[in-house]
Amino acid sequence: MLLPSTRREFLRHSTRGIGLLAFSRFAPRFLVQSTLAAPAPEKDRRILVLVQLAGGNDGLNTVVPFDDPAYHALRPTLALKQNAILPVSDHLGLHPACAPLHALLKEGRLGIVQNVGYPNPNRSHFRSTEIWETGSAADESLSSGWIGRYLDNACTGSPGSTDPDAIHVSAEVPQSFGGEHPHHTFSLSPGAARAGSAETALLERIAERDEPVLGGNHSFLRATLMDALVAEKKIQRILDTAKPASPYPSGNFAQSLRNVSALIAAGLPTRVYFVSLGGFDTHANQANAHSNLLRQLSEGLAAFEADLVARHLDDQVLTMTFSEFGRRPIENESRGTDHGTAAPLFVMGRDIAGPLHGAPPDLRVEKNADIRFGTDFRSVYATVLDRWLETPADAILGAHHERLGFLG
Repeated sequence: MLLPSTRREFLRHSTRGIGLLAFSRFAPRFLVQSTLAAPAPEKDRRILVLVQLAGGNDGLNTVVPFDDPAYHALRPTLALKQNAILPVSDHLGLHPACAPLHALLKEGRLGIVQNVGYPNPNRSHFRSTEIWETGSAADESLSSGWIGRYLDNACTGSPGSTDPDAIHVSAEVPQSFGGEHPHHTFSLSPGAARAGSAETALLERIAERDEPVLGGNHSFLRATLMDALVAEKKIQRILDTAKPASPYPSGNFAQSLRNVSALIAAGLPTRVYFVSLGGFDTHANQANAHSNLLRQLSEGLAAFEADLVARHLDDQVLTMTFSEFGRRPIENESRGTDHGTAAPLFVMGRDIAGPLHGAPPDLRVEKNADIRFGTDFRSVYATVLDRWLETPADAILGAHHERLGFLG
């Protein structure tokens, strides 16, 4: 028996005598529900796109305090020249590789939250990422992620739907997606669409077998596998036929955002997308590597926003960057920077209030010391949850945190 991948194919199987009730033990929930004329998903939902800058982005060379003498003293080779910096205020500017983001900032589509971190910072990549993704304090461990808890509170899903609640374009499932209750999340390979993957072939072989090859729970497991296969095929069809309304640069990061835009434009009810750009752990020879990373980030985000604008979807999508920590203010002997604490992050969308939120870092620090954070990252989350996703932030984050002004 071949798995039907569309409603039409499912109906054709039904006319051959399989029948809805007989087939429903194994049929993907999406196909059964669509046969019963389920309503279409909402078209005006609000969507959050998270962009991880993995490795610890150097905030001081991203949003640059160009007229601070301490910045130049701490970074004799890495400090950027004032005449190359893209001005944001009389004292701050963006790295010259961020020209596309600078243009968005002038259009009111980009905001900068300065000096974001948390008390008692941890400099381990693993632990600090865990803190950011779970929304925990530095001295506690949480088993669920902040997005997972949002899904627990706000996204019960459409009955019978196999459409994902959240989709990540990264090598592994983000900790932020973990909830107290199961949710349908979906993984995409970074970059181009994944046609003909080995995983899909395996699911198809299992779905086509009638005997109980999976033990006593084979019916349930087979139905679950078929659900996954239908989601896989549906998303693959969208990506295979997608034509962006605005051009994207080459490279995995930009192409991952292209795929996210295609899925949003297709009307999936998915509320959260997660995309990762790695390489920010710049301990040595930072200048060129960091410039290239910021160029990828800026060009990719600007292309994504232009595509959303052209599709008239920009009012539905908020994009936010984050990184597990910033870098130390002083450069090291290898012309790089070591693990630090706070850093700025970007928020992008239609009618962002800005351009600057929070206070810049104080660089009057001892040698090899870290800057002290000014804005708790959970205040950023609380603002997004409360004012964008319209869900009770305090319950999800477990405490009250100040709301910021970047969403008005």
